[in-house]
Amino acid sequence: MQLIDDSAVVRGLTRRWLTGVDGVELVVVSTDGMQGVADATKVRPDIIILDVEMPRMDGLEALPHLRRAAPNAKIIMASTLTHKGANVTISALSKGATDYLPKPEASQLGGAEAYRDALIEKIRLFGKPEEAKRPFPAPMPLRPASVKPNEAPRPALKIPSKPELHKPPTRWTRPNAIVVASSTGGPQALQAVLPEICKKTDLPILVVQHMPPTFTSILAEHLNATCKHEVAEGQQGEQVMRNRIYIAPGGYHMFVEKKGATPTIGLNQDAQVNFCRPAADVLFNAAAKVYGAALTAVVLTGMGADGCQGVATIVDQGGRSIVQDQKSSVVWGMPGAVFNAGLAHSVHPLNEIADAVGKSLHGVMS
Repeated sequence: MQLIDDSAVVRGLTRRWLTGVDGVELVVVSTDGMQGVADATKVRPDIIILDVEMPRMDGLEALPHLRRAAPNAKIIMASTLTHKGANVTISALSKGATDYLPKPEASQLGGAEAYRDALIEKIRLFGKPEEAKRPFPAPMPLRPASVKPNEAPRPALKIPSKPELHKPPTRWTRPNAIVVASSTGGPQALQAVLPEICKKTDLPILVVQHMPPTFTSILAEHLNATCKHEVAEGQQGEQVMRNRIYIAPGGYHMFVEKKGATPTIGLNQDAQVNFCRPAADVLFNAAAKVYGAALTAVVLTGMGADGCQGVATIVDQGGRSIVQDQKSSVVWGMPGAVFNAGLAHSVHPLNEIADAVGKSLHGVMS
């Protein structure tokens, strides 16, 4: 792999962190984007950790040159948790970067265990393509959340020994909302899918993308520039309206609740669910309580199994579920978990997801 970073502190720490890590070899370290492109041309690395803010040539400028120099490399943007860093990172993801790493300021790197662990995890994941395509197991037992407070617990849904598509409901209910979950590879997937879904429906769309604060607001800004719907982070107490896309703010769980007859957005900072906040399961379970069968769920590329439990609740209520296929996913964890649990009504490549959503709104599942 290759590291491109102008900070001597970061370069030194990264060398130390990766020394002795099984299966990881740091073959070249570059001090800025210009040198990084020259080095990549020579060594053709399989993974590149690319700093965002650098002199001479920053990460966004270097990205297309690196893509040409090492066309098969997985490029991970290392970005500080600032407005500028987040903005450049989201732009880079839309222009071919594979993933990103939220990086603490250089003065805080001495204790950056979380950054170190995430760095090693992503290197291992993208260094083994078969791991990126491996579906993560669904949570066991998979029990849909209760919809009525005093309702007796329902039996756990049976996990099929041989995964297959879930049989669609015999009675179709026209959806009143769409919920979407994504993680690793999600920003690129959302930028491809959401503008197309907006062309097919005016239904409200509620999205959980695993991202830290600042990044989710920048993601919403970028999506707002390309979607027909208005896109913004969800705000506590606001009504869920048509022609709107609500992005769960980083650091907060987003859910839907009824205030009178009107669905409204709720936010909280309760404990992480599936090691995430926001978590898709929180949104999906809450939306199922509000919308019942009148709900379509979409699960896109992402690591882990977040969203699977929530899809179980949605399917149990008669709602629809659509997942991204393995080949087009950066990581087939989240959609793979739904499929392996027997909860997916249909599976599609990324470029067919919007059409599948459009068909599901008219009672067609294919």
